[in-house]
This record gives sequence, C-alpha cells and structure tokens, in this order.
Amino acid sequence: MTFPTQRPRRLRRSEALRRMVRETALDPRHFILPLFVTSGQNVRKPIASMPGVFQLSVDNIVAEARAAHALSIPAVLLFGIPDHKDALGSSGWDAQGPVARCVRALKDALPDLIVITDVCMCEYTDHGHCGALVKTRDGGVTVDNDSTLELLAREALCHAEAGADIIAPSDMMDGRVAAIRRALDQSSFGDITILSYAAKYASAFYGPFRDAAQSAPKAGDRRGYQMDPGNAREALREVRLDIEEGADMVMVKPALAYLDVITRVRDAVDVPVAAYNVSGEYSMIKAAAAAGMIDETRAMLEVLLSIKRAGADLILTYHAIEAAKALGA
Repeated sequence: MTFPTQRPRRLRRSEALRRMVRETALDPRHFILPLFVTSGQNVRKPIASMPGVFQLSVDNIVAEARAAHALSIPAVLLFGIPDHKDALGSSGWDAQGPVARCVRALKDALPDLIVITDVCMCEYTDHGHCGALVKTRDGGVTVDNDSTLELLAREALCHAEAGADIIAPSDMMDGRVAAIRRALDQSSFGDITILSYAAKYASAFYGPFRDAAQSAPKAGDRRGYQMDPGNAREALREVRLDIEEGADMVMVKPALAYLDVITRVRDAVDVPVAAYNVSGEYSMIKAAAAAGMIDETRAMLEVLLSIKRAGADLILTYHAIEAAKALGA
C-alpha cells in the first residue's frame, strides 16, 4: 500500500503540538463582559432565563468587574435598569442614574478597567422601543429617527461626563454615530471612543436579554429599524456609514448566527471589529448543558473560538469570566 506524503495527522499527535500550530487562539484580553446595573445596595437578582447572570447593584458590579479584571478581561459593558421609565427614556441621561453612578464607581475602584456604556433608549422608555415614538399614516407607531438622535446624544454625554471610556450606541437609528460624535466633540470629549453596533440584526436570540434589561417592546417589534436577517451586503453599508460618521470600532450582533457577516466586515474595514455573543446563544449552551446534552466548557470555548476564527477582534460575551478561567487566565 502506498501512503500519502502529506499526512495532516502528524500535526495533531499531542496537545503540545496542536497548541503550537493552532491557527486561532482565544485570549481573555479580547473579551468584554456585559453587566446589568440596577439601583440599591447589595442587590444580586438572578435572571431566570440566563443562568449565572444577575441584575447587580453598583457595589456588586464593582466586585464582579474586579474579578473579571483579575482574569485579564480588560473591559465591561454596562446596561442600565432605571427606577423610572417614561415615553422619552429620560432616565438615560440622569447623572444620578445607575449607569452614571456605576461608571464613576468603576473608574474610582479600577482605573485601568475599560468602561463601555450601551447607549440606547429601550431600557429607559415605558414602551420598550429604542427612541421617541410617533404615529404612522396607517394608525400605528414607529420610532422617530431624527428626534431620537438628540436623546441618544444626551445619554452619551451623560456617560462621558461620568467617565466612560467607550460609548456604544445600539439603537440602529440612521445618523446616530454622527450625532453622538458631534455632541462629544463639542463638549470636549473628542478623545472618547465610539464602538458602534453597526450591523445589529432583528434577531430571535435577544429574548433572555430583554428579561434581563426589562426592555421588551410593549407593542410591535424592532424590525423597522434593526436589520433583516437575510441581508449581508446591507451590513457592509451600515458599517461603512458608521465609520464615515466617526465610529472607531464596529460590532456585529448577534455573533453565532452571523459568522459570515463577521468575516465580510473584517475583510472590508481596517478598524477593530467586535461581535456580540448574545443572550440567546449563551442560554442555549446553559440549557443544553443542564440537560446533559453537551459538555458545557468545551461547547462554550468552541463557540467563542468560532467567533474569533470568523474575524472578530473583540468578543462581548456573558461567558467571559468562566471562559477566562477555563483558558487558565
């Protein structure tokens, strides 16, 4: 029998050899940990649909961030859960609201930690949509794009004044990066980074997040402003527009069902590309592992590796701390 000269299995013979020739590797330095901040003291409220994830008061956010930072995770992303909601989401720019207070506490406790704030109105509006609503000609309602830009800019400024390092608009309004960039520059915050949720799809994988952030729309859905799952070329258009408007980094969300989009974006632009391993993706692994269907740690790392292999420079993931521990950080 004649054996082939090329035998790829030679490079798989031991773990040391596999590790040495591995093309893609995970590193906790590329993880961003999303956190949900609420008011109160010593609050640690479990989120039923996201095992291991909690709504946390500022003191517990600081403790969680300290644990992440000790594992070489460089950044956290904050979502606010306010005490008050109204039609415009005015709690979003409250200097004494949970996000602003949390930013100040984190920068005091961990000056080297990169603090990113989500900028959107859905957590703060009483109707659950991402901006100010107006009536449509057919009697329905929709988010008014242009009036929402002013609200987003006010929220971004509030977070910048509190000390945020990176502003991350997730609303998907047209022109919001330009509006936020202009507001920051005019208020002497020209050095604040913008990480734009540039390609954010109207996905079925956000359900657990809406439980966590208490942000489900009371009526309708967000398909009128978030992207259609069938579109990939449109993602490149959105990404390029946001970069032209002043985005320093761009994001694809969700990650796992949109690996092809991550690759296309990575190939098309020369700014850092982030991908959000969203709540539904996280909870599916937790549910399957709880049912004994998969090895949780191996599946978690395989999913995160696929996102990195697709081209993401940064991964936002609720698995960040357990993944960093599994990697031996």
